[in-house]
Amino acid sequence: MPEARNSAVEWRVSERPQAYPEAVAAMEARVAEIRAGRAPELVWLLEHPPLYTAGTSADDADLVDPDRFPVYRTGRGGQYTYHGPGQRVAYVMLDLQRRGGDLRRYVQDLEDWLIRTLASFNVTGERREGRVGIWIDRERLGGPAGREDKIAAIGVRVRRWVTYHGIALNVEPDLGHFEGIVPCGVRAHGVTSLVDLGLPVTLADVDVALQAAFEEVFGRETIAGG
Repeated sequence: MPEARNSAVEWRVSERPQAYPEAVAAMEARVAEIRAGRAPELVWLLEHPPLYTAGTSADDADLVDPDRFPVYRTGRGGQYTYHGPGQRVAYVMLDLQRRGGDLRRYVQDLEDWLIRTLASFNVTGERREGRVGIWIDRERLGGPAGREDKIAAIGVRVRRWVTYHGIALNVEPDLGHFEGIVPCGVRAHGVTSLVDLGLPVTLADVDVALQAAFEEVFGRETIAGG
């Protein structure tokens, strides 16, 4: 008889920045436990020290300043992105086999999760055809004509139908740190954050909003984690 799976999603928040290689190793271990039915699904909220990651589609020409921060090649989809303090990273480990086995729908759900989270702060986040992540129309907010800034990145990987990696939402990172790369290969637009948009929002505020929006999109059964 197969082991019973815990259908609740565990939430974990790390208060200190987490080293990237150790975080990836922890995700991979948890993915194996979820697939084997020995652990519940997990959403892990954390920050990283300043670093760049290169996804499976990364173009070396987009690494503008390779000496600024450590660079990690990673198996997630996407191109170059930055992680650092003031950015809320959410690593999402869900059993897609149990949730219908639709990877495209999963990515759409991640987008919807971010859009709903931003809406709780009266910020309109939008999808853009041909561009990954969630975008802000700065022209609508009084900025230059045609200017759009990215506020959240998405990069996922799936192993035996269990997801990992996830999303990164800019709360109050040093936006100058993005200058060492072409974020996600998009040269024509910039990056922004909730604080850059004039909102006095903390990571704790965002964590509350993320969990509420997650339950709307993915389901309400959760368990607390450390």
